[in-house]
Amino acid sequence: MRSSARAALAALALAAGAVRAEAPPRFFVAGDGRLAVENVNTGARADVRYRRPDGRYDPAALATLRRAFRSRGDRSEGRLSLRLVELLSYLEGRIGGGPLRLQSGYRSPAYNEGIRARGAAAARGSLHTEGLAADVAFPRARLHDLWLHVRGLECCGAGYYETGGYLHVDVGQPRFWEPATSRVDEDLSAGNARLFARTEFDRYRPGEPIIVTLHGLSDPPIRLARRAEAAGAAATVEADLPEREGCFEVPATGTAVRVTGLEAFRGPLALAVCAPRPGQMPERVETNPIEVR
Repeated sequence: MRSSARAALAALALAAGAVRAEAPPRFFVAGDGRLAVENVNTGARADVRYRRPDGRYDPAALATLRRAFRSRGDRSEGRLSLRLVELLSYLEGRIGGGPLRLQSGYRSPAYNEGIRARGAAAARGSLHTEGLAADVAFPRARLHDLWLHVRGLECCGAGYYETGGYLHVDVGQPRFWEPATSRVDEDLSAGNARLFARTEFDRYRPGEPIIVTLHGLSDPPIRLARRAEAAGAAATVEADLPEREGCFEVPATGTAVRVTGLEAFRGPLALAVCAPRPGQMPERVETNPIEVR
C-alpha cells in the first residue's frame, strides 16, 4: 500500500475514533461539560470538567462541585443533581463563561427550616434541600432575558429576582415566577401536592434500566405500583423497598426506583400511586420526557 493511502486510512481511523469518543450528552439541555462556580457565602470555588469526552461523569469533579454547593448555614454537603449541573453549565455558556456566582446551592433540611422559623422566604419543600436548585447572580443587563430563555426551555423552574440580581433555577416541574407571584409563604407542598419524578438521564439505550427518583414528597410514606406506563405501553417498576399488595412503600423524598422493559420511545413515564392517597396527592406521577433509541 502506498504511503499516501496509508496516511488517508490513518486519518479516517483517527476521525472515527474522535466521533466515538465525543458521545452526545445524556440530557436534552446540557452544557459543554465544564462548570465554574464561586459560592459568594462560603468563598468555595470550583472550576472542573465534570463530563468526559466519552460522556461519562467524573466522580472527583462532581465531588468538588458538591463541596462548592455546601449549605450556607451549617456547611453540610448534600446531593447535587447531574441535571442541575448540566443546566448551570448551559447557562454559563449563554453568558460567555464563568464562574457563576452562587448565592444558594444545597440547603440542609435543618438550615432550611431555620430560615422558615426566622420568617424569611423559604418553601417547606424547597428543592434546594434535594440538590435540585440554585440561586445564581447574573449580570443585571442579562437577567431578564436569561429568565425568559429558561422559561422557553420548558424544562425547569425559573424565578426572577430583579432586586437581588439573581435567578432561582431548578430542575423540578416547569414553572416560573417573580417575588410577588412565588407564593412561597403558602404551604404548596402539603399533602404531597408537589410530588414529581425525575429520571437519572434523558437519553437511554433500549433495555437500559431507567433510574427514577421521586421528589417533593412532603408527607411520607406513599405507595407506588409495580407497573408504569409509557405512551400506552406497559413497563415494570423495580425497587429494593418493602412491598405489599403489589405496591412498593416509598419512605422518603429522594427515593429511587428502576423502570425496565422499554424499547424505542419518546415522552414521559407515568408512575401510578396506590391508594389510599392524601387528598392533594396525584394518582399518577409523570417524569420529564425521555428518549429511548
